[in-house]
Amino acid sequence: MFGKLKNFANIAEQKLNSIQSQGGSSMAGSSSHGGAQSIPAMEAVAAQVAIFPQFVAQKTEALVLKEKVFSLSGDSYDITTVEKVPVFKVQGKKLSLSGRKIFADQQGNELFHLRKEHLSIHTTYYGEDASGKVLFEVKSKFSIGTSKAYVNFTDVNGTAHSLLMKGNWFDTKSDIVDEKTGAVVASVNRKLLNFGELIGGQQTYVLTVAPGVDMALMCAACICFDEKNNEK
Repeated sequence: MFGKLKNFANIAEQKLNSIQSQGGSSMAGSSSHGGAQSIPAMEAVAAQVAIFPQFVAQKTEALVLKEKVFSLSGDSYDITTVEKVPVFKVQGKKLSLSGRKIFADQQGNELFHLRKEHLSIHTTYYGEDASGKVLFEVKSKFSIGTSKAYVNFTDVNGTAHSLLMKGNWFDTKSDIVDEKTGAVVASVNRKLLNFGELIGGQQTYVLTVAPGVDMALMCAACICFDEKNNEK
């Protein structure tokens, strides 16, 4: 049984690699006939939306977030560009009661830990640095027919931000919107990777980040949102 499941995973891996190789030139451009779906350019934000300035997108960036199906350490993710260039790594800790995940850059430098807050009415995740300081939180909001969550944080300049994640997460598209300006700072699209062809239990999707927005923060927010929507 395990052998068959692994074969399915290998097939899914090959399909994903094929899609990614076709999509290398699709970011912020138009697709050729028969190629991967294009990812349109996003408008730059008026002011940076960031906790980690070194990871602010300089142009529209499309990132592939892929959960590792056979990870022995819990929910872990590889995050790359559509050209398969590594950007971030997320390593889950299987025995952690709070579902702790270590979020690191491609060199393995830890940026923060993702954890779930258990004593909360609404499902809440948060990111904390090595000293235990909370950098941001992702808090779900009850909504009929759609999924919603707020991303709350204070940037490096001391400005408080509240971003609203909304959309039909299980179907096509979700957006992350800056509540103060109304600007879409990031967008998630599962159909770009033909998600239905991948085996059950593996989460894979494309995150498009607008220029001026923190890619690490957006990836973390999407993982938290995904965890919340898939919790049993």
